[in-house]
Amino acid sequence: MNRLLSFLFFLSSTSWLVSAAIGPRTDLEIVNVNIAPDGYNRSSVLAGGTFPGPLIQGSKNAEFAINVIDSLNDTSMNVATSIHWHGLFQHSTNYVDGPAFVTQCPIVPGNSFLYDFQASGQTGTYWYHSHFQNQYCDGLRGPLVIYDPQDPHGRLYDIDDETTVITLADWQVIHQSFDVYLAPSSTLINGKGRYSGGPTDVDLAVVNVTAGKRYRFRLVSISCDPNFTFSIDGHNLTIIEVDGNNVEPLVVDSIQIFAGQRYSFVLNANQTAGNYWIRALPPRGSYTDLVNLAVLHYHGAEDANPTVDPTTSIPTSSSPLVETNLHPLNPTGVPGSPSPGGADININLQIGFNATAGGFTVNGVAFQPPSVPVLLQILSGTQNASDLLPSGSVYGLEAGKSVELTIPAFAFAGPHPIHLHGHSFHVVRSAGNTSYNYVNPVVRDVVSIGTGSTDEVTIRFFTDNPGPWFLHCHIDWHLNTGLAIVFAEDVPEVPKDDFVTDSWKNLCPAYNEYVNSTGHT
Repeated sequence: MNRLLSFLFFLSSTSWLVSAAIGPRTDLEIVNVNIAPDGYNRSSVLAGGTFPGPLIQGSKNAEFAINVIDSLNDTSMNVATSIHWHGLFQHSTNYVDGPAFVTQCPIVPGNSFLYDFQASGQTGTYWYHSHFQNQYCDGLRGPLVIYDPQDPHGRLYDIDDETTVITLADWQVIHQSFDVYLAPSSTLINGKGRYSGGPTDVDLAVVNVTAGKRYRFRLVSISCDPNFTFSIDGHNLTIIEVDGNNVEPLVVDSIQIFAGQRYSFVLNANQTAGNYWIRALPPRGSYTDLVNLAVLHYHGAEDANPTVDPTTSIPTSSSPLVETNLHPLNPTGVPGSPSPGGADININLQIGFNATAGGFTVNGVAFQPPSVPVLLQILSGTQNASDLLPSGSVYGLEAGKSVELTIPAFAFAGPHPIHLHGHSFHVVRSAGNTSYNYVNPVVRDVVSIGTGSTDEVTIRFFTDNPGPWFLHCHIDWHLNTGLAIVFAEDVPEVPKDDFVTDSWKNLCPAYNEYVNSTGHT
C-alpha cells in the first residue's frame, strides 16, 4: 500500500485525525485557535491551525522553503513569532535557525518570513517550534521528518509514514505568562489526552497497526517541561535512531525521553490482536495526577473497538533504555584526544539559580535576550565575542577546533535537557555514569545532565559551522529565565558564510516599529 493510500485508510479507521503532511516547500500560517485537546477549551497559538502542527516532510538533500505567515491576533499571548528547525544544522544559513534575538528578530502580525534552507546530508526525525519567549508552550510545535530512500535500517520495518509519528506534549489548561509557571494539566499523545478531574469521555489518540507488520515509529518529545517514560504494553521497542543519528539496533521495553529529544523505534505487531495502552509517564512529584495514555489498536481485531479503553496493566520494565548502551551505526570518531580535557577548547558550564533574581545562571550569568540579535551584531562589524551582547553569555569558538563541554548536574528543577543548535555532539560521559567513551558514544543534540551528586555530563563537537549558536535548557521556562548561552563560532567567517536576505534585514525594523506602536510582543 503506498503512502497516500495507507494514510487515507488510517484516517478512515481511527479516532485520531492528523493533518496531512506538508512540505518541503509550503506556507505555514501561525494562528490563534480555541482548542480542547484534553476537554478544556482555551486559546492557543498553532501552526496551520492544528495541535500538534502539521508534519513537515522532505527527502534527503531536499530544499526546504517554508513561508511562515504571522496571523496572530490574541494579545493575551505573544503575537510576534519565530520558528526554530530543531536539529537541523543550517550550514551557511545561520540566519534562518530561528531563535529570537540570537539569529533574528521576531516576525510580527501581518508579516511573513521565508525560511529557506537545505539540510544537506541530514536525515531522520526532527521537529519545529516557536523560539520566542514561552510561545511554543501555547501550542506552536510540530514534527519534521527527512526520509532517507537508502535508509540503512530499511530492512527492519515495513511501514514508515505520517501515521507512524508519535508526539508527546505537556499541556496547560490556561495560558501562562512569561514569568509565571504552573505545572502541566495533562499529557497529550498525538495532540489528545485527558486531565485529572476532567471529562472522561474525551477521545484518546489511537495508533493503528496490522498484525504481522513491522512499524518504524518516530517518537518526538515536543514537551515544554517534563520528561516522559514511554512504553507500549506487551511490546518491545527496537531503537534505530537518536536525534537524527542512526544507531545500532537496541531492544528496550521503555524509553525515557526528555524535552526536545527524538527516537525512532521498530515495533513488531506480533502480539494477540487487541487494544494495548501506550504510556507516557511523567516524573513523579508535580505530575502524578496527569493522565498519560493513548491506544495501540490492532486493526481488524475481533472484539476490539479502537475507542474502547484497553485493560492491559502497567508492566514492570526489565530492560529500560540506558543512554550508554546506544552506539552509532557508523562511528565517526570523537573530536580531540581520548582523555578528559583532551579537546582544543575545554569549557566547564556550571548551572546555578539566583533565588533573589528568580532565574537560572550559567557560570554566574543569567542569559537576557539582547535588543539586537547576536547575528546582526556580528554582521554590523562586532568581531570579538567579548564585545557581543548579552555580556557574559557569549563564548567565542575558533574554527577547526575540538570542543569539550563539561556540565555538572544541577538538581534544582532538573534533570535539565541541554540542546545545542548548529551541531550534534558526542556524549562521552552520560548522566548516571562515571566512565568515558571515546570510541563509540551516542551522537545527539539534546542530553540530560542528570541530578546525581556525581553526574558530570561531557560532550564533544567540532567547530565547522560559522555563526552564533544557542546552547540552552530545553525546559522552556528555564531557558526564558536565564539557562542559556551563545557560542559565537568562527566569527570572522560569518559575514562571508551567511548571505542574509532583504526580508531578514527587514525583520528588526518591522518588529521595533510594531512594538513601539502597539506595545505588544
